[in-house]
Amino acid sequence: MTDLTPLAFAALGLLAESPMHPYEMFQTMLHRREDRNVKVRPSTLYHQVGRLADLGYAEVVGTDRAGNRPERTTYSITEAGRAALEAGLRHMVAEPADEYPQFRLAVSHVDNLPVEDVAAAFRARIAALRAQRDGYDDAATGLQAKGLAERYWLDVSYVRAMLTAQLEWLTAIADRVERGDIPWDGPAVPAEPTQNSKDTTR
Repeated sequence: MTDLTPLAFAALGLLAESPMHPYEMFQTMLHRREDRNVKVRPSTLYHQVGRLADLGYAEVVGTDRAGNRPERTTYSITEAGRAALEAGLRHMVAEPADEYPQFRLAVSHVDNLPVEDVAAAFRARIAALRAQRDGYDDAATGLQAKGLAERYWLDVSYVRAMLTAQLEWLTAIADRVERGDIPWDGPAVPAEPTQNSKDTTR
């Protein structure tokens, strides 16, 4: 399957529901809060839909004009597009991607900071993630109020669950750091006890 940008893939998913013109796709993405997953701009979306057509994944099925507004071209997914969408979904859902988040890298080297700074940084991240989780709670409430079927916003509940797991881990680690349960000095690998230091009471 030809690699698609996240926005092109999202557009292909919408076309699998029904034929649409790019502006309708844009409005649908905003309505469903998909801008939380991909950067959505009308001009970029138009370009990506055109690329889908060039690849044979979408095709023009009609045009219309309302009043003095520009002509709008409606696209539909092709059989090749549907096959590409299904193959991509199976791959992305089933196989974890090789990703390199900067936070994971930072945690692997956080021992280079003073212990006070580490605790403060963890607490600041906890506050930021709580605010993000509150935002996802608001999004879920809004999508429920709009009557959108749950299958269209499973990503919202997934991200909220991941944020909750992060918060639990961060809070536990921050507590341990502040209590001194995680030693913040000494060698990276403690030396093996010498023969003379072993218990000789037996």
